[in-house]
Amino acid sequence: MANRNIIITGAAKGIGKACVEHFLNENETVIALDIDESALNQLDIKNSNLHCFTCDVSNGNAVKNTIKTAIEKVGNIDVLINNAGIQRYSTITETTEDEWDLVMNVNLKSAFLCAKYAIPSMQQKEKGVVINVSSVQAFITQKNVAPYTTSKTAMLGLTRSIAVDYAPNIRCVAVCPGTVDTPMLRDAIQESDNPEKVYQECIDMHLTKRICPPNEVAELIGFLASDKAGSITGQAFRVDGGLGIHIGGN
Repeated sequence: MANRNIIITGAAKGIGKACVEHFLNENETVIALDIDESALNQLDIKNSNLHCFTCDVSNGNAVKNTIKTAIEKVGNIDVLINNAGIQRYSTITETTEDEWDLVMNVNLKSAFLCAKYAIPSMQQKEKGVVINVSSVQAFITQKNVAPYTTSKTAMLGLTRSIAVDYAPNIRCVAVCPGTVDTPMLRDAIQESDNPEKVYQECIDMHLTKRICPPNEVAELIGFLASDKAGSITGQAFRVDGGLGIHIGGN
């Protein structure tokens, strides 16, 4: 597994940051993309295997130029992890057109753009893996998350399309977390009137009665990116603590 070149989007925080740490520990070369330059600078930037790029992954020219520069610096890409994402809380009738476009651009269009410009590099190597970080809300949903759940559901279609179109040399899988202890979760909880109560509700929704730490998602991503998962493609894997399989009641 060592000495591969791995692009991670949304790399400065949460699951993305955990993935950066995981692959650096495996002596891989990591290309970390994030729009938040200050947060990127808090990564282990002294590690010679880490290359950070401030990039708006919803912008086609920015993605094209960043991936081109990364390839010139480290060589062809082996693994792409499309992790960048945002959350907005609203129903269809409450969502503005600008809010809808923002969520779709960051969550879905970014995955399309990064795959578009990374896959040709993988084709030159005749091997590669694309991992799309979707959500358990691609299968189930809650109230007031219409743009988010739509974008994450569409990522499963993108995953299947990439898997079919670029087989047999390039695999593509989706990882679908439940509640993960990330800054995005913490920020969302703080918007409520009773953050402690909401946090406990998040715990209680899961059969495991715990909120998943980001490193556990990174471990799954690490496995799926490895040759040990060489026969896995086109599938979605839920790491959700049993969220959504329990009806409740007696």
